[in-house]
Amino acid sequence: MNTTSRLIPRGLWRRLAWPWAAFWLLMLAVAIQDSLWTGPLRVWPPLVNIGSSAIAATVLFAIQIRRADRFDHLISNPLQWFLHAWAWMPLQLVGYVTAMYALRIGIYALMGQRFHHGPWGEVMAYEATDFLLFYALFGGIHFGLRSYGAWSTERLNSERQSNLARQAQLAQLTQQLQPHFLFNALNTISSLIHSDPNTADILLTRLANLLRAATDASQHPEQPLADELALLHAYADIMVTRFADRVAISWEIDAAAQTCRVPTFGLQPLLENCFRHVVEQRGTFTHIAIRVTCSMGQLQIEIEDNGDLQHLPARRGVGLGNLEDRLRSLYGTRASLELRLRPGGGLIAGMKLPCVH
Repeated sequence: MNTTSRLIPRGLWRRLAWPWAAFWLLMLAVAIQDSLWTGPLRVWPPLVNIGSSAIAATVLFAIQIRRADRFDHLISNPLQWFLHAWAWMPLQLVGYVTAMYALRIGIYALMGQRFHHGPWGEVMAYEATDFLLFYALFGGIHFGLRSYGAWSTERLNSERQSNLARQAQLAQLTQQLQPHFLFNALNTISSLIHSDPNTADILLTRLANLLRAATDASQHPEQPLADELALLHAYADIMVTRFADRVAISWEIDAAAQTCRVPTFGLQPLLENCFRHVVEQRGTFTHIAIRVTCSMGQLQIEIEDNGDLQHLPARRGVGLGNLEDRLRSLYGTRASLELRLRPGGGLIAGMKLPCVH
């Protein structure tokens, strides 16, 4: 890729072409106005003079841009950049004046007239003064544009690296959820292989679908709530089959929330927590309620159990800790994970996040 297109945002030079053209049109208007003070209105002499200056300056402008490509590594050191970029300025001055006056003399000759100018010493002194002023002005603008381009490129690279790091973090956090889920699911299926092989076969198929979704989760950190609930239903079916006489699950899902995007496998740790710490630990019947509501652009998910818990745990386990990290990575402070006691015993795990379609 060309260095100029890398350091200078695409389209910026195209936008600068209009001010450049407007500048030379203004110079032409001033030259025509000046001609009125010395006699009758004559358009073509100012047009030739300003036009030849514009052509020579534009060619010099393009050459200078091409030359400066090799000095982009010096952008952070302005003095070195200017010394290298302006090294050929005396030669460019001679070339600029020569090209400009050659054009004027040639055009006048084609029109059958002679171009009159002062002594060459005075011409060079006058043109050199103008050249140095414009050269310094152009050099400052040129350096400013390249500095802005370098800053813009560095910012984009930094954002790209930040996004890559964020994706890697999400992939890692997602993958860390799988061992807990896999352990419980395989235990469920293994307990049914001999006693109920048909059910075990059905659950094994559901487990394969869940593992496929878990594998894809690192590439798709978010998905619509409807898809996430389908995975949660599959997980719930496996676990309810294992504890058929000890657990029941009720679902209250707001239809308006179905298209909201949620973390892939973000609800499964909440439900898994109920089975690991409540259903598996007690012999009495457990009821689990899953509620999802959407209001004012805010999605609220609650998974409640009527277990025996009377005090909040001192620290969160691996599954909930990873889920909290994922929420922070995806939504920042706009999402939260809260644990609170259920009146009469048990735990309510609540997750709030913005409803993004």
